[in-house]
Amino acid sequence: MIKTMAFKFNKSKDKTPRESKEERFKKVAGRRVQNILNQMRLLRNCSNRGNYSYNEEQVNKIFKAVDEQWKHVKSDFNKHKNKHSGFSL
Repeated sequence: MIKTMAFKFNKSKDKTPRESKEERFKKVAGRRVQNILNQMRLLRNCSNRGNYSYNEEQVNKIFKAVDEQWKHVKSDFNKHKNKHSGFSL
C-alpha cells in the first residue's frame, strides 16, 4: 500500500498583512549587498603577497569578471529608469 502525502499550500487563515514589495526589496537587497561586501573583503585577502602568488593577468581576469557583472547589475536597475524617456525636443 502506498501512502500519499498531502501538501498544504500556505493560504494563511490568520489575517497578518503580507510584506509589501518595497519591504521585501529592502530585506532581500540589504542582505545580498552585505553578502557581496563580505565576499569582497575575502577576495581582498587574496591580495596578500605573503600568503599568495599571482600575476597581473590573473588579477586582470578577476577585475574584468567583476566589472562585467557589475555593469549588468547596474544596467538592469537603470533600464527601468530610461524606459519612459521617449523622444522629445
